[in-house]
Amino acid sequence: MSTVALTMAWLVAGSNALAAVVGAWQWWRVEPGPSFWVLARSGQALAIAQALAAGVLALSGFTPGNWLYWLYALIPVLVGFIAEGVRIASAEEVLDRRGLPDAQALGELDERGQRSVVVAIMRRELGVAAIAAGVVAFLALRAIVEI
Repeated sequence: MSTVALTMAWLVAGSNALAAVVGAWQWWRVEPGPSFWVLARSGQALAIAQALAAGVLALSGFTPGNWLYWLYALIPVLVGFIAEGVRIASAEEVLDRRGLPDAQALGELDERGQRSVVVAIMRRELGVAAIAAGVVAFLALRAIVEI
């Protein structure tokens, strides 16, 4: 049973670490692209699978080396939900900072202004998701230690 826990934790750690690195690179270069989002969503799916596997392992009587394993196996799902909330709120924050009351007001800007706002929103969302992926990778590595 510990093999399942280890395998899931390594998959979550690796996929989210890769997503974090790609996301940080795209954020740094200000070149958001679909490759990060595919990696990020895959990492989130694996985190959910790890939490489900931990539930099955708990019901099967698996006893990890430390009870903290359960937290490190489950908290990544919570991190994902929180990150999605922050990511969604980031668009409003960018609009507010630029004095735009809503997305419709964006249409009143010239093309360059619109592009600037859209890039700022995409970059902020990318940064939030990349940081979340890094946190999830760290938590998965901690789960490995506690197995």
